[in-house]
Amino acid sequence: MPSMKRSRDDSPGLGVDSRIWVAGSEGMVGSAILRRLSIAGYHAVVGTNRRACDLTSPRAVEALLAQEQPEYVFLAAAKVGGIGANSAAPADFIRDNLCIQTNVIDACYRHQVKKLLVLGSSCIYPKLCPQPIREEALLSGPLEPTNEAYAVAKLAGITTCAAYNRQHGTNFICAMPCNLYGPGDRYDVELGHVVAAMVAKLVQAERAGAEVVTFWGDGSPRRELLHVDDLAAALLVLMREFDATPGAETALSEIIMNVGTGWDLEIRKLAAKLVRLTGYRGAIAWDTSQPNGTPRKVLDVRRVKRLGWSPSLSLDDGLADAVERYRATVQSER
Repeated sequence: MPSMKRSRDDSPGLGVDSRIWVAGSEGMVGSAILRRLSIAGYHAVVGTNRRACDLTSPRAVEALLAQEQPEYVFLAAAKVGGIGANSAAPADFIRDNLCIQTNVIDACYRHQVKKLLVLGSSCIYPKLCPQPIREEALLSGPLEPTNEAYAVAKLAGITTCAAYNRQHGTNFICAMPCNLYGPGDRYDVELGHVVAAMVAKLVQAERAGAEVVTFWGDGSPRRELLHVDDLAAALLVLMREFDATPGAETALSEIIMNVGTGWDLEIRKLAAKLVRLTGYRGAIAWDTSQPNGTPRKVLDVRRVKRLGWSPSLSLDDGLADAVERYRATVQSER
């Protein structure tokens, strides 16, 4: 079958009247994107959750694209979780993420979407790659075993975007955020991301008067943390300013962009900050029988900063907000 390459649309780029679809709009990242688009004045925006459109179903995705005809798409929908969730259900992570990505990417091509932005993650870089991590490090070494299934699925999504760009002249790009926290996070002590899980455990312990709180690993891994609203601001910049080269056989690193703060801290120091913010007065213990995960992940963010973006919220202010939001949630459930 001959290639179906198409030329890029010469009409103006992303504007407030552009038709935009945010896939996964009830999730942590998707809801942040909706907030950012609203603040920026975009009004032709469609958001979908799993009830409105099952993205693992090609028919459902096709029907939505045919009905809404979006010009720009943010693919924020994914099956995500911390070390515990990834370790417990690797088959679910690889299956669901492969299905979601394949369906949305192909439908965006067939419905001539002007630009698709797919969310990757810093955790899909090799476990022991040089720090800070440059975009060129992708696929340069073995992955972290505890999230290998998720990482392979996301790598497949990025590779699929590159393949469609090369064969069909599409403009599909990918963002690689660091560890996220903020509104919409899953405050689950077993399955949540690092900040949300630690906040939930400490607040619950403080309320119960627990004498000891135990965290996984030894506290030595270093993590880079970004508030989800800062990520959403960066994604809008990428949608406006960052393009794939049409029809070119380019390296994967040329369609991805790191998004982070560019600095990290030890999990042990993160725990100390959260102990202070939650008012927990007991002891902290570390379960070294549980995995640490990747020893260090800090991103090289020079490329995204050259586009004019930088994070606006300090870590201390963001963590304080996360603690208060969880407290309010717990209080409302009582």
